[in-house]
Amino acid sequence: MLSVDVNVEKVRVDAKGTAAGAACPGCGAWSPHVHGSYLRFPADVPSAGRSVVLQIRVRRFTCQNTVCPRRTFVEQIPGLTRRYGQRTERLRSTLAAVGLALAGRAGARLASVLGVSVSRSTVLRLVDALPEPEVPAPRVVGVDEYATRKGHYYGTVLVDVETRRPVDLLPDREASSLAAWLAQRPGVEVVCRDRAPFFAEGAAAGAPQAVQVADRWHLWHNLSEAAERSVAQHRRCLRVLAPAAPQPEPEAVPDADPSASPWPRGHRFADRSRARHAAVHDLLKAGHSRRSVQRQLGMTYRTVKQFANAATPEELFTGQWQNRPSVLDDYKPYLDNRWSEGCTNAWKLWEEIVPLGYEGSYQRVRAYLHDKRTSPRPVTARPPSPRVVAGWILRHPETLTESEQLQLKDVRTHCPELDALTRHIRSFAAMLTVRQGQHLPDWLEAVRQDDLPSLHTLATGIDRDRDAVIAGLTLPWNSGVVEGHVNRIKMLKRQMFGRAGFQLLRKRVLLS
Repeated sequence: MLSVDVNVEKVRVDAKGTAAGAACPGCGAWSPHVHGSYLRFPADVPSAGRSVVLQIRVRRFTCQNTVCPRRTFVEQIPGLTRRYGQRTERLRSTLAAVGLALAGRAGARLASVLGVSVSRSTVLRLVDALPEPEVPAPRVVGVDEYATRKGHYYGTVLVDVETRRPVDLLPDREASSLAAWLAQRPGVEVVCRDRAPFFAEGAAAGAPQAVQVADRWHLWHNLSEAAERSVAQHRRCLRVLAPAAPQPEPEAVPDADPSASPWPRGHRFADRSRARHAAVHDLLKAGHSRRSVQRQLGMTYRTVKQFANAATPEELFTGQWQNRPSVLDDYKPYLDNRWSEGCTNAWKLWEEIVPLGYEGSYQRVRAYLHDKRTSPRPVTARPPSPRVVAGWILRHPETLTESEQLQLKDVRTHCPELDALTRHIRSFAAMLTVRQGQHLPDWLEAVRQDDLPSLHTLATGIDRDRDAVIAGLTLPWNSGVVEGHVNRIKMLKRQMFGRAGFQLLRKRVLLS
């Protein structure tokens, strides 16, 4: 180093190379012959908030090897400069580390805070230029999928379960891609995966010697979904947990008065009818004939006759419209029953009663359900939802409160199917926690003996993947670490805002 120049914003360090010679990068021949020199200005890591720039005088040497295509070459200072480099190796590695952690835009913002002016594209290029990591071939590998665009494009992540480090990313989730990757690594002994068929096929084709292990969490998750469907199919049995609605006390029949009529005071039609009724009877009491009343009030003779024959105006409000039969009357008990079961969709109920012979319109069904929806109903405790009851069945009995245990006991007493479901789930839980996978065939046979269609579907799927499920319920390996890396991939992918491609994403996953 020759000198250091410091000002408010920048630090400049003057230096020059002092080596006796340099090796040619083309042929490797050593040369001490200097051809010339020039200045380079690589940026270095900032110091105390000031940018640091090196002013280095580097020499150009002459290659003495006559067969070498290079005539001259420039010396490089190890650990400091590289060919065509505008930054020192230390600053370059620092920016690459920032890019690995924060990607382009956020990395460029942090670099500007640190005192380095760099664009987001440069940060991503520095990350992309990092060398591929050398990862030893794993013995236990975990496989799972990740979404580059959910619902459209997926890739595959492979993790060394023993070291908990990702070893590779594949651009798709095809069985052939996984098989080719495993075929290049014959040392794989265990493959941890979920129950996706393409991973099962790829593992069987690429590593036939490896033991496939189905993840226990996915097995329990599939069982919980089947349990909730089974409870939903027997939701009527849950009514035993809801107390009966209190019977309303009989109301006293009030005396006949205008307020008890179908049209109370304040209603436009009722007030007008009462006024006309009073006017007609006043004229009749005064000695006028009905024809005279018709002419004076501008009514038809039939209307005058109706008002004259009614002793009170309330008699005019009662008519056949109140008890008129409806095409929906025969189907109201069915609608009431389905309403109590929890089905409140008017269109669905209309579709259900049409095959039963209903010939009316959908609007009539909707109006009837609207009246039920808006009419005041007694406040009663609702039975627990199928999800809540399924949670009671899936949880360990010791974690349930006393009230939950009693309610679950009532459900099991009144519903043999849910009682059988509870027994099967608890036996599977014991088999999973104690890792007794050898009992799985007996469990599958016991499930098929009961009327539980949802569990039958689950049993059929497990039977197709029986060896992997038994291994998952027996061996200590699982895909938990793989799920953690899938979650991290989501974060890394969103940091890049969709601007970078698969290669850069793979670099960040493997190196960060």
